[in-house]
Amino acid sequence: MTDRPSAHPDDPHYVDRMSWLRAAVMGANDGIVSVGGLITGVAAASPDPKTILIAGSAGLVAGAMSMAAGEYVSVSSQSDIERSDIARERQALADMPEEELRELAEIYEARGMSPATAMQAAREVSEKDALAAHIRDELGLSEASAANPWVAALASGVTFSVAAALPLAAAILAPSGQVIASVLVAVVIALALLGALGAWAGGAPLMRATLRVVAGGVFALAVTAAIGKLFGIAGG
Repeated sequence: MTDRPSAHPDDPHYVDRMSWLRAAVMGANDGIVSVGGLITGVAAASPDPKTILIAGSAGLVAGAMSMAAGEYVSVSSQSDIERSDIARERQALADMPEEELRELAEIYEARGMSPATAMQAAREVSEKDALAAHIRDELGLSEASAANPWVAALASGVTFSVAAALPLAAAILAPSGQVIASVLVAVVIALALLGALGAWAGGAPLMRATLRVVAGGVFALAVTAAIGKLFGIAGG
């Protein structure tokens, strides 16, 4: 990727962060909610500290590995599809350059250019780099949206582990009989910080992003606590 000068360096775009920010936020959110929910459900069914610790630790390790592997596989699959489309586009440019030129001109015309201007624009960008023009304008791919499978896997796995450690630590340090309340407080605080941090990193409104993340996490914990309570009653 080449460094390009920004037209407004004091107010930069954040789209270049999208490739890793999505995986990082998803990993952290899943770590907080899934491990927090797991601990809450287990604590509602059985308040035994050892059981809660084992369940939370197992959830952290298994979840981090699952998130990292899932991100790697999904991003790799996406990259395979993109490379395949680019290869077909490269072959099409070699086999039928005039048809591809007209196709590019039609794209520009559909965006509001006059037929003559669209064709002139298509010729000019094709003379510089026809394949890059088709990748960008026909396939809709760009460097900013391209994700590295290893970066996505690492970001997801690490943020899951760090975030999942928060409700687990809250459960370990909680006073006797206060595991669920302690985990709930820890989850709400962690999700609020995550929502605010993710919004800041992406240049989005803080309040809306924070409320969205917190509401989803609290709902998940409420559901798992209710299920654990039902199992605890049935088991008792």
